[in-house]
Amino acid sequence: MYYEKKILKNGLKAIVVPMENTEAVTLLVLVGTGSRYEEKNTGGISHFLEHLFFKGTKSRPSPGQIARVLDKIGAIYNAFTSKEYTGFWVKSAFTEFDTSLDIVSDILLEPVFKEEEIERERNVILQEKNMREDMPYARAADILENVLYGDTPLGRDIVGSEESIKSIKRNQIINYLKNHYLGSNTVVVVAGNIGRNEAFTKLKKTFGKMQKGKIKTQKKADDSQKSSHVHLIEKKTDQMHFAMGLRAYSMFDEKKYALGLLTTILGGNLSSRLWMEIREKLGLAYYVGSATEQYTDVGYLEIKAGVPHESLARVLGKVVEIIGKIKQKGVSDKELNDAKSFTRGRFALSLESSDEVAMFYGEQELLLKRMFQPEDILKKIGKVSKSDILKIEADIFNPTKINLVAIGQHKDIKKQEQLYKKIFNKI
Repeated sequence: MYYEKKILKNGLKAIVVPMENTEAVTLLVLVGTGSRYEEKNTGGISHFLEHLFFKGTKSRPSPGQIARVLDKIGAIYNAFTSKEYTGFWVKSAFTEFDTSLDIVSDILLEPVFKEEEIERERNVILQEKNMREDMPYARAADILENVLYGDTPLGRDIVGSEESIKSIKRNQIINYLKNHYLGSNTVVVVAGNIGRNEAFTKLKKTFGKMQKGKIKTQKKADDSQKSSHVHLIEKKTDQMHFAMGLRAYSMFDEKKYALGLLTTILGGNLSSRLWMEIREKLGLAYYVGSATEQYTDVGYLEIKAGVPHESLARVLGKVVEIIGKIKQKGVSDKELNDAKSFTRGRFALSLESSDEVAMFYGEQELLLKRMFQPEDILKKIGKVSKSDILKIEADIFNPTKINLVAIGQHKDIKKQEQLYKKIFNKI
Protein backbone atom coordinates (compact mmCIF):
# COMPACT_ATOMS: atom_id res chain seq x y z
CA MET A 1 0.00 0.00 0.00
CA TYR A 2 1.43 3.34 -1.07
CA TYR A 3 2.00 6.08 1.49
CA GLU A 4 4.12 9.20 1.76
CA LYS A 5 5.45 11.01 4.83
CA LYS A 6 6.65 14.55 5.30
CA ILE A 7 7.98 16.29 8.40
CA LEU A 8 6.83 19.88 8.83
CA LYS A 9 9.09 22.63 10.19
CA ASN A 10 7.54 22.28 13.65
CA GLY A 11 8.45 18.58 13.74
CA LEU A 12 4.95 17.26 13.02
CA LYS A 13 4.85 14.07 10.94
CA ALA A 14 2.26 14.14 8.17
CA ILE A 15 1.34 10.92 6.37
CA VAL A 16 -0.92 10.57 3.35
CA VAL A 17 -2.26 7.21 2.19
CA PRO A 18 -4.25 7.51 -1.05
CA MET A 19 -6.90 4.77 -1.41
CA GLU A 20 -8.75 3.96 -4.59
CA ASN A 21 -12.31 2.63 -4.81
CA THR A 22 -13.62 4.44 -1.74
CA GLU A 23 -15.83 7.47 -1.27
CA ALA A 24 -14.43 8.12 2.19
CA VAL A 25 -11.45 9.88 3.70
CA THR A 26 -10.25 9.72 7.31
CA LEU A 27 -8.30 12.42 9.12
CA LEU A 28 -6.51 11.08 12.20
CA VAL A 29 -4.41 13.04 14.68
CA LEU A 30 -2.35 11.11 17.23
CA VAL A 31 -0.55 12.94 20.03
CA GLY A 32 2.13 11.10 22.01
CA THR A 33 0.68 11.68 25.43
CA GLY A 34 -1.67 9.68 27.61
CA SER A 35 -2.10 8.68 31.23
CA ARG A 36 1.47 7.33 31.40
CA TYR A 37 2.71 10.91 31.26
CA GLU A 38 0.67 12.17 34.21
CA GLU A 39 1.47 12.90 37.82
CA LYS A 40 -0.72 11.17 40.39
CA ASN A 41 -2.35 14.39 41.62
CA THR A 42 -3.44 15.22 38.05
CA GLY A 43 -4.34 11.67 37.06
CA GLY A 44 -6.86 11.70 34.21
CA ILE A 45 -5.79 15.08 32.85
CA SER A 46 -5.07 13.64 29.37
CA HIS A 47 -8.61 12.27 29.21
CA PHE A 48 -10.06 15.47 30.68
CA LEU A 49 -8.28 17.50 28.01
CA GLU A 50 -9.55 15.21 25.26
CA HIS A 51 -13.12 15.99 26.36
CA LEU A 52 -12.54 19.74 26.60
CA PHE A 53 -11.30 20.09 23.03
CA PHE A 54 -14.90 19.59 21.90
CA LYS A 55 -16.34 22.18 24.29
CA GLY A 56 -15.63 25.29 22.24
CA THR A 57 -13.01 27.16 20.22
CA LYS A 58 -12.36 30.83 19.51
CA SER A 59 -14.41 30.72 16.32
CA ARG A 60 -16.93 28.18 17.63
CA PRO A 61 -17.39 29.11 21.31
CA SER A 62 -20.47 26.92 21.83
CA PRO A 63 -19.78 23.17 22.25
CA GLY A 64 -22.84 22.34 20.18
CA GLN A 65 -21.43 24.13 17.14
CA ILE A 66 -18.68 21.55 16.61
CA ALA A 67 -21.03 18.57 16.66
CA ARG A 68 -23.59 20.29 14.43
CA VAL A 69 -21.03 20.94 11.68
CA LEU A 70 -19.83 17.33 11.64
CA ASP A 71 -23.34 15.90 11.93
CA LYS A 72 -24.49 18.06 9.04
CA ILE A 73 -22.02 16.36 6.66
CA GLY A 74 -22.81 12.88 8.02
CA ALA A 75 -19.32 12.35 9.40
CA ILE A 76 -18.30 9.67 11.88
CA TYR A 77 -16.05 11.20 14.51
CA ASN A 78 -14.63 10.56 17.95
CA ALA A 79 -11.62 10.92 20.23
CA PHE A 80 -9.93 8.55 22.64
CA THR A 81 -7.29 8.51 25.34
CA SER A 82 -5.00 5.56 26.01
CA LYS A 83 -2.04 5.01 28.29
CA GLU A 84 0.50 6.18 25.68
CA TYR A 85 -1.34 8.44 23.24
CA THR A 86 -4.47 10.45 22.53
CA GLY A 87 -6.31 10.39 19.22
CA PHE A 88 -8.84 12.50 17.31
CA TRP A 89 -10.44 11.39 14.08
CA VAL A 90 -13.11 12.24 11.54
CA LYS A 91 -14.23 9.95 8.73
CA SER A 92 -16.29 11.67 6.07
CA ALA A 93 -17.18 11.66 2.39
CA PHE A 94 -14.08 12.72 0.47
CA THR A 95 -15.93 15.84 -0.72
CA GLU A 96 -16.12 17.03 2.92
CA PHE A 97 -12.45 16.71 3.81
CA ASP A 98 -12.00 20.47 4.14
CA THR A 99 -14.73 20.58 6.77
CA SER A 100 -13.17 17.70 8.72
CA LEU A 101 -9.76 19.35 8.63
CA ASP A 102 -11.18 22.71 9.65
CA ILE A 103 -12.92 21.21 12.69
CA VAL A 104 -10.07 19.00 13.93
CA SER A 105 -7.41 21.67 13.52
CA ASP A 106 -9.72 24.22 15.16
CA ILE A 107 -10.36 22.17 18.30
CA LEU A 108 -6.67 21.31 18.74
CA LEU A 109 -5.17 24.71 17.91
CA GLU A 110 -7.81 27.20 19.13
CA PRO A 111 -9.55 25.73 22.23
CA VAL A 112 -10.89 28.19 24.82
CA PHE A 113 -11.40 26.04 27.96
CA LYS A 114 -14.12 28.14 29.57
CA GLU A 115 -14.33 27.68 33.33
CA GLU A 116 -18.03 26.84 33.18
CA GLU A 117 -17.39 24.18 30.54
CA ILE A 118 -14.58 22.67 32.60
CA GLU A 119 -16.89 22.34 35.59
CA ARG A 120 -19.71 20.93 33.47
CA GLU A 121 -17.40 18.38 31.83
CA ARG A 122 -15.91 17.44 35.19
CA ASN A 123 -19.32 16.11 36.17
CA VAL A 124 -19.65 14.32 32.84
CA ILE A 125 -16.33 12.55 33.39
CA LEU A 126 -17.32 11.53 36.90
CA GLN A 127 -20.45 9.97 35.41
CA GLU A 128 -18.31 8.21 32.82
CA LYS A 129 -16.18 6.82 35.64
CA ASN A 130 -19.30 5.66 37.49
CA MET A 131 -20.61 4.02 34.34
CA ARG A 132 -17.43 1.98 34.00
CA GLU A 133 -17.69 0.95 37.65
CA ASP A 134 -21.04 -0.59 36.70
CA MET A 135 -19.38 -2.61 33.91
CA PRO A 136 -17.52 -5.35 35.81
CA TYR A 137 -16.36 -7.13 32.64
CA ALA A 138 -14.53 -3.94 31.61
CA ARG A 139 -13.52 -2.95 35.12
CA ALA A 140 -11.74 -6.26 35.68
CA ALA A 141 -9.40 -5.45 32.79
CA ASP A 142 -8.71 -1.97 34.20
CA ILE A 143 -7.84 -3.34 37.62
CA LEU A 144 -5.67 -6.06 36.08
CA GLU A 145 -3.24 -3.39 34.89
CA ASN A 146 -3.11 -1.98 38.41
CA VAL A 147 -2.22 -5.46 39.67
CA LEU A 148 0.42 -5.81 36.95
CA TYR A 149 2.05 -2.37 37.29
CA GLY A 150 1.02 -1.09 40.71
CA ASP A 151 0.57 2.52 41.72
CA THR A 152 2.42 3.88 38.69
CA PRO A 153 1.17 5.89 35.70
CA LEU A 154 0.85 2.66 33.69
CA GLY A 155 -1.06 0.95 36.49
CA ARG A 156 -3.53 3.75 37.21
CA ASP A 157 -6.87 4.30 35.47
CA ILE A 158 -6.84 6.39 32.30
CA VAL A 159 -9.85 8.37 33.48
CA GLY A 160 -8.15 9.19 36.80
CA SER A 161 -9.36 8.84 40.37
CA GLU A 162 -12.40 10.61 41.73
CA GLU A 163 -10.10 12.82 43.80
CA SER A 164 -7.86 13.83 40.90
CA ILE A 165 -10.81 14.47 38.55
CA LYS A 166 -12.36 16.79 41.13
CA SER A 167 -9.11 18.67 41.78
CA ILE A 168 -7.74 19.36 38.27
CA LYS A 169 -7.59 23.12 37.61
CA ARG A 170 -7.78 25.13 34.38
CA ASN A 171 -4.17 26.33 34.62
CA GLN A 172 -2.99 22.71 34.95
CA ILE A 173 -4.93 21.80 31.82
CA ILE A 174 -3.40 24.68 29.87
CA ASN A 175 0.11 23.82 31.06
CA TYR A 176 -0.39 20.17 30.12
CA LEU A 177 -1.51 21.24 26.65
CA LYS A 178 1.56 23.47 26.20
CA ASN A 179 3.96 20.74 27.34
CA HIS A 180 2.55 17.82 25.35
CA TYR A 181 0.56 19.04 22.34
CA LEU A 182 3.60 19.86 20.27
CA GLY A 183 4.41 19.43 16.60
CA SER A 184 7.25 17.03 17.35
CA ASN A 185 4.88 14.92 19.46
CA THR A 186 2.13 14.67 16.85
CA VAL A 187 1.34 12.50 13.83
CA VAL A 188 -1.40 13.44 11.37
CA VAL A 189 -2.62 10.85 8.89
CA VAL A 190 -4.97 11.30 5.95
CA ALA A 191 -6.18 8.05 4.39
CA GLY A 192 -8.75 7.62 1.65
CA ASN A 193 -9.91 9.23 -1.53
CA ILE A 194 -7.65 12.27 -1.69
CA GLY A 195 -4.73 13.52 -3.75
CA ARG A 196 -1.30 13.42 -2.14
CA ASN A 197 -0.29 17.00 -3.01
CA GLU A 198 -3.67 18.41 -2.01
CA ALA A 199 -3.53 16.72 1.39
CA PHE A 200 0.02 17.79 2.23
CA THR A 201 -0.69 21.39 1.20
CA LYS A 202 -3.72 21.58 3.46
CA LEU A 203 -2.02 19.86 6.40
CA LYS A 204 0.93 22.22 6.19
CA LYS A 205 -1.37 25.25 6.15
CA THR A 206 -3.29 24.12 9.25
CA PHE A 207 -1.10 21.93 11.47
CA GLY A 208 2.03 23.84 10.52
CA LYS A 209 0.79 26.30 13.16
CA MET A 210 1.22 23.79 15.98
CA GLN A 211 3.79 24.83 18.58
CA LYS A 212 7.32 23.49 18.65
CA GLY A 213 8.82 22.05 21.82
CA LYS A 214 10.79 19.26 23.45
CA ILE A 215 9.03 15.96 24.08
CA LYS A 216 8.94 14.64 27.64
CA THR A 217 9.91 11.01 28.16
CA GLN A 218 8.09 8.46 30.30
CA LYS A 219 9.47 6.21 33.01
CA LYS A 220 9.89 2.54 32.13
CA ALA A 221 7.54 0.14 33.83
CA ASP A 222 8.71 -2.46 36.33
CA ASP A 223 7.81 -5.83 34.84
CA SER A 224 9.33 -8.04 37.51
CA GLN A 225 7.26 -10.62 39.38
CA LYS A 226 8.22 -13.44 41.74
CA SER A 227 4.85 -15.09 42.45
CA SER A 228 1.25 -15.13 41.23
CA HIS A 229 -1.09 -12.34 42.30
CA VAL A 230 -4.81 -12.77 42.97
CA HIS A 231 -7.08 -9.77 43.57
CA LEU A 232 -10.73 -10.54 44.35
CA ILE A 233 -13.33 -7.77 44.51
CA GLU A 234 -16.67 -8.21 46.21
CA LYS A 235 -19.56 -6.79 44.19
CA LYS A 236 -23.20 -7.74 43.76
CA THR A 237 -23.29 -9.03 40.21
CA ASP A 238 -25.21 -11.69 38.30
CA GLN A 239 -22.01 -13.45 37.23
CA MET A 240 -18.32 -13.53 38.04
CA HIS A 241 -16.12 -11.53 35.68
CA PHE A 242 -12.43 -12.32 35.65
CA ALA A 243 -9.35 -11.11 33.82
CA MET A 244 -6.12 -13.09 33.94
CA GLY A 245 -2.87 -11.51 32.83
CA LEU A 246 0.40 -13.29 31.99
CA ARG A 247 3.43 -11.05 31.56
CA ALA A 248 4.70 -11.14 28.00
CA TYR A 249 6.35 -8.76 25.50
CA SER A 250 6.46 -5.14 24.37
CA MET A 251 5.58 -3.93 20.89
CA PHE A 252 9.28 -3.79 20.03
CA ASP A 253 9.88 -7.48 20.77
CA GLU A 254 9.93 -9.69 17.66
CA LYS A 255 8.34 -12.48 19.72
CA LYS A 256 5.06 -10.56 19.51
CA TYR A 257 4.26 -12.24 16.18
CA ALA A 258 4.46 -15.75 17.63
CA LEU A 259 2.58 -14.55 20.71
CA GLY A 260 -0.20 -13.17 18.52
CA LEU A 261 -0.68 -16.53 16.80
CA LEU A 262 -0.59 -18.39 20.11
CA THR A 263 -3.21 -16.00 21.48
CA THR A 264 -5.45 -16.71 18.49
CA ILE A 265 -5.13 -20.46 19.04
CA LEU A 266 -5.76 -20.10 22.74
CA GLY A 267 -8.79 -17.79 22.68
CA GLY A 268 -8.72 -15.38 19.76
CA ASN A 269 -11.73 -16.60 17.80
CA LEU A 270 -14.82 -18.82 17.95
CA SER A 271 -12.91 -22.00 17.13
CA SER A 272 -10.17 -21.40 19.72
CA ARG A 273 -9.43 -23.81 22.56
CA LEU A 274 -10.88 -21.60 25.28
CA TRP A 275 -14.09 -20.96 23.35
CA MET A 276 -14.64 -24.59 22.42
CA GLU A 277 -13.88 -25.99 25.87
CA ILE A 278 -15.45 -23.41 28.19
CA ARG A 279 -18.41 -22.16 26.16
CA GLU A 280 -19.27 -24.92 23.70
CA LYS A 281 -18.49 -28.04 25.78
CA LEU A 282 -19.07 -26.83 29.33
CA GLY A 283 -21.58 -24.06 28.66
CA LEU A 284 -20.07 -21.99 31.47
CA ALA A 285 -19.60 -18.64 29.69
CA TYR A 286 -21.26 -16.38 27.18
CA TYR A 287 -18.00 -14.54 26.49
CA VAL A 288 -14.53 -16.04 26.85
CA GLY A 289 -11.33 -15.31 25.00
CA SER A 290 -7.78 -14.01 24.97
CA ALA A 291 -5.95 -11.01 23.58
CA THR A 292 -2.59 -9.28 23.89
CA GLU A 293 -1.76 -5.80 25.16
CA GLN A 294 1.56 -4.32 24.10
CA TYR A 295 3.09 -1.10 25.29
CA THR A 296 6.43 0.39 24.27
CA ASP A 297 8.29 -1.32 27.12
CA VAL A 298 6.06 -4.09 28.51
CA GLY A 299 3.11 -6.27 27.56
CA TYR A 300 0.88 -9.13 28.63
CA LEU A 301 -1.51 -11.81 27.43
CA GLU A 302 -5.03 -11.47 28.83
CA ILE A 303 -7.64 -14.19 29.30
CA LYS A 304 -11.12 -13.10 30.32
CA ALA A 305 -14.60 -14.52 30.79
CA GLY A 306 -17.90 -14.08 32.58
CA VAL A 307 -18.94 -17.24 34.47
CA PRO A 308 -21.32 -18.37 37.24
CA HIS A 309 -20.12 -17.29 40.68
CA GLU A 310 -19.84 -20.86 41.93
CA SER A 311 -17.92 -21.99 38.81
CA LEU A 312 -14.89 -19.70 38.91
CA ALA A 313 -12.56 -22.33 40.37
CA ARG A 314 -13.76 -24.89 37.82
CA VAL A 315 -13.26 -22.50 34.90
CA LEU A 316 -9.81 -21.41 36.13
CA GLY A 317 -8.92 -25.09 36.44
CA LYS A 318 -9.99 -25.63 32.84
CA VAL A 319 -7.97 -22.62 31.68
CA VAL A 320 -4.91 -24.00 33.46
CA GLU A 321 -5.55 -27.41 31.93
CA ILE A 322 -5.74 -25.91 28.42
CA ILE A 323 -2.58 -23.87 28.98
CA GLY A 324 -0.83 -26.91 30.43
CA LYS A 325 -1.62 -29.04 27.39
CA ILE A 326 -0.31 -26.37 25.05
CA LYS A 327 2.82 -26.01 27.15
CA GLN A 328 3.46 -29.77 27.19
CA LYS A 329 2.49 -30.71 23.64
CA GLY A 330 2.68 -27.44 21.73
CA VAL A 331 0.25 -26.68 18.92
CA SER A 332 -0.51 -28.70 15.81
CA ASP A 333 0.49 -27.77 12.26
CA LYS A 334 -3.19 -27.27 11.46
CA GLU A 335 -3.74 -24.94 14.41
CA LEU A 336 -0.73 -22.82 13.48
CA ASN A 337 -1.67 -22.66 9.80
CA ASP A 338 -5.28 -21.83 10.65
CA ALA A 339 -4.15 -19.07 13.01
CA LYS A 340 -1.96 -17.59 10.28
CA SER A 341 -4.82 -17.76 7.80
CA PHE A 342 -7.21 -16.14 10.29
CA THR A 343 -4.71 -13.35 10.97
CA ARG A 344 -4.13 -12.70 7.27
CA GLY A 345 -7.86 -12.57 6.63
CA ARG A 346 -8.65 -10.17 9.48
CA PHE A 347 -5.66 -8.00 8.55
CA ALA A 348 -6.84 -7.78 4.93
CA LEU A 349 -10.36 -6.84 6.01
CA SER A 350 -9.07 -4.10 8.30
CA LEU A 351 -7.17 -2.48 5.43
CA GLU A 352 -10.42 -2.04 3.49
CA SER A 353 -11.40 0.82 5.81
CA SER A 354 -9.76 4.25 5.68
CA ASP A 355 -9.94 4.71 9.45
CA GLU A 356 -8.18 1.38 10.09
CA VAL A 357 -5.53 2.24 7.51
CA ALA A 358 -4.95 5.60 9.18
CA MET A 359 -4.48 3.90 12.57
CA PHE A 360 -2.17 1.28 11.06
CA TYR A 361 0.27 3.89 9.81
CA GLY A 362 -0.26 6.45 12.56
CA GLU A 363 0.46 4.11 15.48
CA GLN A 364 3.62 2.82 13.84
CA GLU A 365 4.97 6.30 13.20
CA LEU A 366 4.13 7.57 16.67
CA LEU A 367 5.17 4.58 18.78
CA LEU A 368 7.59 2.45 16.74
CA LYS A 369 9.22 5.41 14.99
CA ARG A 370 9.41 3.31 11.83
CA MET A 371 7.00 2.04 9.23
CA PHE A 372 6.21 -1.51 8.20
CA GLN A 373 4.10 -2.21 5.16
CA PRO A 374 1.32 -4.82 5.47
CA GLU A 375 3.36 -7.32 3.44
CA ASP A 376 6.31 -6.88 5.85
CA ILE A 377 4.14 -7.86 8.81
CA LEU A 378 2.55 -10.77 6.95
CA LYS A 379 6.03 -12.13 6.12
CA LYS A 380 6.99 -12.04 9.79
CA ILE A 381 3.78 -13.85 10.72
CA GLY A 382 4.32 -16.40 7.97
CA LYS A 383 7.79 -17.26 9.28
CA VAL A 384 6.59 -18.18 12.78
CA SER A 385 7.26 -21.87 13.45
CA LYS A 386 6.00 -24.34 16.04
CA SER A 387 9.35 -24.11 17.78
CA ASP A 388 8.87 -20.32 18.08
CA ILE A 389 5.50 -21.00 19.71
CA LEU A 390 7.08 -23.52 22.10
CA LYS A 391 9.61 -20.94 23.27
CA ILE A 392 6.81 -18.48 23.98
CA GLU A 393 4.84 -21.11 25.89
CA ALA A 394 7.82 -22.05 28.06
CA ASP A 395 8.41 -18.40 28.86
CA ILE A 396 5.00 -16.95 29.65
CA PHE A 397 3.05 -20.02 30.83
CA ASN A 398 4.69 -19.77 34.21
CA PRO A 399 2.83 -19.66 37.57
CA THR A 400 5.05 -16.81 38.74
CA LYS A 401 3.82 -14.63 35.85
CA ILE A 402 0.08 -15.09 36.42
CA ASN A 403 -2.17 -12.32 37.73
CA LEU A 404 -5.90 -12.58 38.34
CA VAL A 405 -8.68 -10.09 38.99
CA ALA A 406 -12.20 -11.39 39.66
CA ILE A 407 -15.23 -9.22 40.37
CA GLY A 408 -18.34 -10.82 41.83
CA GLN A 409 -19.71 -12.49 44.93
CA HIS A 410 -16.99 -14.35 46.85
CA LYS A 411 -17.75 -16.55 49.85
CA ASP A 412 -14.37 -16.31 51.59
CA ILE A 413 -11.91 -14.04 49.81
CA LYS A 414 -8.74 -15.11 51.62
CA LYS A 415 -9.55 -18.79 51.27
CA GLN A 416 -10.45 -18.38 47.59
CA GLU A 417 -7.24 -16.45 46.86
CA GLN A 418 -5.18 -19.36 48.17
CA LEU A 419 -7.25 -21.85 46.20
CA TYR A 420 -6.71 -20.02 42.92
CA LYS A 421 -2.98 -19.71 43.51
CA LYS A 422 -2.83 -23.48 44.02
CA ILE A 423 -4.65 -23.96 40.73
CA PHE A 424 -2.12 -21.77 38.94
CA ASN A 425 0.75 -23.84 40.33
CA LYS A 426 -0.51 -26.81 38.27
CA ILE A 427 0.64 -25.24 35.01
